[in-house]
Amino acid sequence: MASPFGTTHRTDSAAVTGTARIRDVDALRGFALLGIFVVNITFMASAYPGNLVEDPAFSTPFDDAVRFVVSGLFSMKFYLLFSFLFGYSFVLQIQAAERAGAAFAPRMLRRILGLFALGAGHIVLLYSGDVLTTYAVACLVLLAVYRVGDRVAVVAAGAIYAFVALSLLVSAVFLDRSEFMPSSDEALVAAEEQTQSMLGSFADIVGQHLDGLGLLVVQAASLQGPTALAMFLLGMVAARRSLFSGLSTRGLLLRRVQWVGFPVGLVGGALFATLGADTSTQATLVSVVTAPFLTAAYVATLVRILHSNRLTRVRGALESVGRVALTNYLTQSLVGFVLFTGIGFGLAGQVSPPLLLLLAVVIFSLQALVSALWLRHHRYGPVEYLLRCFTNWSRPERAEVTAGKEGSACTSDNSRPTKQL
Repeated sequence: MASPFGTTHRTDSAAVTGTARIRDVDALRGFALLGIFVVNITFMASAYPGNLVEDPAFSTPFDDAVRFVVSGLFSMKFYLLFSFLFGYSFVLQIQAAERAGAAFAPRMLRRILGLFALGAGHIVLLYSGDVLTTYAVACLVLLAVYRVGDRVAVVAAGAIYAFVALSLLVSAVFLDRSEFMPSSDEALVAAEEQTQSMLGSFADIVGQHLDGLGLLVVQAASLQGPTALAMFLLGMVAARRSLFSGLSTRGLLLRRVQWVGFPVGLVGGALFATLGADTSTQATLVSVVTAPFLTAAYVATLVRILHSNRLTRVRGALESVGRVALTNYLTQSLVGFVLFTGIGFGLAGQVSPPLLLLLAVVIFSLQALVSALWLRHHRYGPVEYLLRCFTNWSRPERAEVTAGKEGSACTSDNSRPTKQL
């Protein structure tokens, strides 16, 4: 397809699936999963964050400092990166269909249906803050427009993002949250009741997850879904242009991204946390505008780290997690379910913010170890394998499944060449 920029979309495998580029994408995806888990575990551990109030049991300066750090450095940053990489891998799915001689649209529709089904089960059974259902719906839109040129895709992404920011600005100026949001006292009572429900029976937990569906839909439709779609479009364009091929050699560009991204992103993150984070429309607006800068700076920094000879273990650990990202994402929720609900250890409402942050890092480190061991003998993670079977409507060849170190990159990337590295 001709590009509006006067070039041709390079969607052949040679253009996009270079080995170094694949490894960088894998590692970035693993990094994104760490950031997402640092945020998600706070919602898994009690119902207070979901009700936009702080647990009064943890109100020391150290607790407040950790909440500030998580809000400023993690909240609303890493799902942008994960969404960008989802769009990047969308192009790799196109390539996979071309190599297989299969029609792309039916395969992608099955993949979308599979993601939505996994997400729906995830919401009901494990964690009500699921993103897979949102991704599935946004991916339907991407599938409908993926043939557009690069310029149109970039402009559309910018327009979507600007619309979200403008909507938040209008809400911040003209809407009084107190008219439709519970008071602080009411939210504290609800949070206490819901945290106790987490310690109840399995039926109590499922009921609580179902009760939160309305809020999940509103958030997905108004904020997370549109911003994810914008990142999908940018990721798609980046893959067409082989963004990560040779990016590590462009040191000046990476440093410039850091020089701009960190000051803007860190100031924005600090303002977001200071203004009340998720509890404030103004704070959310600040984060929507500035979070992409910090996310880009994270990417530039990690790419430089990944190609440092002294930090190869960091690359290997993140890459292993990213290659089985869907399995690890769902496993994080399963571990949280076991740790915090009454079905497992019943720690809901008993773990402080600093310990939650430490716990997230420890669990992620264990995931990196298990992922590396698994990938020594398998190409796909367990959930990736099931989704691939449903997507392709056939089982992968045994040699492909057991290709070991030639593992698949992610939930949306099964396009890695089968030759030995």
